[in-house]
Amino acid sequence: MKKLITIALALLVILFARSLAFPQLASGDEVRQEQSSLRESQAAEGNALQLAGEGVRKFIRYSGFRNAKPGHFIMIAVGLFFIFLAIKYDYEPLLLVPIGTGIIFGNIPFFQAAGVNMQVGIYEEGSVLNYLYFGVLKGVYPPLIFLGIGAMTDFSSLISKPRLMLLGAAAQLGIFLTFLGALALGFHPQEAGAIGIIGGADGPTAIFLSSRLANGVDIIGHSANGDPIFVKNLIGPIAIAAYSYMALVPVIQPPIMKLMTTRKERLIRMKPPRAVSRSEKILFPLIGFIVTTFISPQSLPLLGMLFFGNLLKESGVTQRLANTSRTSLIDIITIMLGLTVGASTQADRFLTTDSLVIFGLGALSFMIATAGGILFAKLMNLFLKGENKINPLIGAAGVSAVPDSARVVQNVGLSEDPSNHLLMHAMAPNVSGVIGSAVAAGILLSFLW
Repeated sequence: MKKLITIALALLVILFARSLAFPQLASGDEVRQEQSSLRESQAAEGNALQLAGEGVRKFIRYSGFRNAKPGHFIMIAVGLFFIFLAIKYDYEPLLLVPIGTGIIFGNIPFFQAAGVNMQVGIYEEGSVLNYLYFGVLKGVYPPLIFLGIGAMTDFSSLISKPRLMLLGAAAQLGIFLTFLGALALGFHPQEAGAIGIIGGADGPTAIFLSSRLANGVDIIGHSANGDPIFVKNLIGPIAIAAYSYMALVPVIQPPIMKLMTTRKERLIRMKPPRAVSRSEKILFPLIGFIVTTFISPQSLPLLGMLFFGNLLKESGVTQRLANTSRTSLIDIITIMLGLTVGASTQADRFLTTDSLVIFGLGALSFMIATAGGILFAKLMNLFLKGENKINPLIGAAGVSAVPDSARVVQNVGLSEDPSNHLLMHAMAPNVSGVIGSAVAAGILLSFLW
């Protein structure tokens, strides 16, 4: 028995030693399996390297550096310049900072190809910016801006001297003359109407009108082979031009004002406005709303919200709503409007000959509007005597850049006579210019849309 146990243990030791000393003597199946595993491992490593290389190439192809063009850098520089003007020189910072940032948003280069939707750009369906742009394209934001303007505007100066409303109406001359000029340059009537409104120096009105008349969506005719011809999308250039000239009011208007008036006229002292009762302040937005919208029903979204906001302010019983309208609401809408308008100026759509022409016509329109208000004030003085005479400088405030134009009038007047304060007088044509530009927009819509 002991011998058998000893023999068995010896055999086990021999087998164990053999497996250690001669591992290569495995079966043929095991060898083939090991070789197959080795080949699969090598193939996997090759695929991983190939995938990594393809990933790097795709990353480069989709990066902004690969897709950047000179136009992107030009527009980014424009956006930075707007921000610089706002911060350094305090030119309409509440407008130019969002717009300048929006221009940078809209001109960060990304991969674009037919059939590829990255959902990044403002014109790409499904992107966040595209959803925000809906408020511009459909004219949602401008009426909300007008609501806030109405809630912060005091119409007392206009109520006390209603004849000064004529100066605001006269300043709209620039809108219609520029409309004719744009027609002469070959723009379609809808496009010309949208361009003309720049002369009102009213950004929300310009956006509202261009979103209806020059939105890139409406069909304005058909080609010889029957293909539809779409109106040009001019919302971006028109909005940027309007807000630019609003910011440049202190630069553009003073030379025109001094050129078109004599020193004697600039020294005219106007009779102080009378006190306005609370009842008059409440009745004015109600009567003004009904009369102006009967004249121009197409202006209802703008004028309705303007007078509604003013009623919230003057009624005395809705101060919480008025405060929200003139603070939080208008601030939020201004941010969204500025960003989306700026982002709509993508280089491939903005850097065109049409944009240059629009800026030129806009400048002309703004100068004509300024001159029109001054000339009409001088005309009114032919029929006024003594203390009822009007200082022609306040005619320049007929454009609806509230309250910037009125402040410019004040500053120019003080430069001639440090004791002649024209601010409250200038506010009358200034606020009437807001109403006038909205009425003009409605009139253009009524026969062009």
